[in-house]
Amino acid sequence: MRGLVGARVVIEVMSSMKRHGISEEDLPKLHAAIEDVRLEGFAIHLPLDHADGTSGVEEVAAWMAVSYTHPQLQQRFPHTRFRARIGTRLWLGDHDATQYRGAVLDVTPVAKGDRFGYRQQKATGDGYLVVVAGGTSHGVGLEAPKALHGMMPRAKGVARAGLATMNRNLSPFVWAGKQRWFAEPPHMQVSILFVPSDAPAPQVGDELVAHLRHTTTQFDRILDH
Repeated sequence: MRGLVGARVVIEVMSSMKRHGISEEDLPKLHAAIEDVRLEGFAIHLPLDHADGTSGVEEVAAWMAVSYTHPQLQQRFPHTRFRARIGTRLWLGDHDATQYRGAVLDVTPVAKGDRFGYRQQKATGDGYLVVVAGGTSHGVGLEAPKALHGMMPRAKGVARAGLATMNRNLSPFVWAGKQRWFAEPPHMQVSILFVPSDAPAPQVGDELVAHLRHTTTQFDRILDH
């Protein structure tokens, strides 16, 4: 750790995720490596699911026992507490504490069979093409791959894939209590939705709530209420 004399450091240990970190076998080498720095603690990155049915508590407890009882570390840092950092929620925050919204920029009535958009698709029914602020540059329409567990999530994944082959993709925007379908793939700055005629017509200036991922969303502005 050259160039880090006096620095405060936290050392990541290897968990069952097998992503990165110090292994148990490497612990004896730490004594020399941390002589010139201030060791603040150890961090451990835990998996969401444990295949053996245990929780992260056992894994953390095992590492605390191994780390803290190592003679060199105990002698060098007798007052150090070893704690696990387990917090995606710590930096992503509570989903209920924030709400994403996109403003309606334009509304165009269409009848079943009318063609629209870059690809001149046909409207599947009477309704409205609604242009909403928020596109791919904001994270709309972007989705990270998900690990599916169980038959129901897998069935839903197959259903979504089937709908996508027919250009049916559910948008994150909600109007009149329902998530609305994309009329076409989202653009860079805006999204175009199809709202059927049996729903009230949005008006320019209305704001639609959007269900978006914290990790992929960018904002034009942030309001503190």
